[in-house]
Amino acid sequence: MKRRMTRRWIAAAILTASTLGVTVEAGPSPARMATAATALLKSLTPEQRQQATFSFDGDERTHWHFVPTEVFARHGLTLKQMNPSQQALARELLKAGLSQRGYMTATQVMELESVLATLEAAQAAAAQPPQGNRFVRDPERYFFSIFGTPSTRNTWGWRVEGHHLSLHFTVVNGTLVAGAPTFLGSNPAEVRDGPKRGTRVLGLEEDAARSLLESLDASQRATAVINTTTPNDIVTVASVKIEPLSPVGIPAAALTVSQRALLKQLVDVYAGYMADDIAADRLARIEKSGWDKVAFAWAGRVERGQKHYYRVQGPTFLIEYDNTQNDANHIHSVWRDFNGDFGEDLLREHVHDTPHCD
Repeated sequence: MKRRMTRRWIAAAILTASTLGVTVEAGPSPARMATAATALLKSLTPEQRQQATFSFDGDERTHWHFVPTEVFARHGLTLKQMNPSQQALARELLKAGLSQRGYMTATQVMELESVLATLEAAQAAAAQPPQGNRFVRDPERYFFSIFGTPSTRNTWGWRVEGHHLSLHFTVVNGTLVAGAPTFLGSNPAEVRDGPKRGTRVLGLEEDAARSLLESLDASQRATAVINTTTPNDIVTVASVKIEPLSPVGIPAAALTVSQRALLKQLVDVYAGYMADDIAADRLARIEKSGWDKVAFAWAGRVERGQKHYYRVQGPTFLIEYDNTQNDANHIHSVWRDFNGDFGEDLLREHVHDTPHCD
């Protein structure tokens, strides 16, 4: 009885968050992005603009990772290099691509850098002999990059990236938009001390998956749990081009009606990061390819607080999530589109008709 009530509470929380994720905003996201990006660029000095802008056709557009910048060199203009009014314009660009919940989640990921700085400073001071911090943890060390010329008619793109955050948007012919890869991480997964104690930035990502896992009977769970140990990280890491992973786990076709609803709620947690039209396009692609072909797989322990991993894979997309580092208190999560990362499918289908501008 208690488990059923807990599951209902989690499902209600997911539904509430999903509703926030698809709040209707004024105008289509490509137009909002073009307006916001143009305003940001106009506010920059020539030196700042040179740092922030790149050719659309260059390799930089697919240069990405989620590790600290000391490990993976990034290019672009950071929030720290902007004045307050420029920072506000940069955040408007971020809002143009994301839902209300997506924007809140992305900014909370950035803010966790302050928590991590405090934790690592304490660990370094307690070490014998005392050590210096290896990484710079700064919530303003996130890079904004614009590829090509923002336009409501042509093809261009933009990216926001730093530790544990990598958001990519490609606008094709000014009207079509792709929003993958989408990476969000959280370290710590749960803040256990200090003024932010209890914060779980990616709590819904875990709770939604557990809600589905706990709904499975013994036979279904035996199919869904593919390994009792976890990979060390998401399997696809930060590959530019990925292929579908092995088709394991339990397919939606083997779920009950209520379990399928939980699977859809889990997917919506990730789709709902995006602005409403981008989220709707993600879900429409799944509908077209068929929900029956979408499978859920879990690896690791099923108890809370233990290392675990899951993925949701369909013909068109992949969601990966792991919480394996730092004694299962460090999350990585990603949405990938097999043919649509970095707008690949849209570019192939449409860009030959209308040239883009750099």
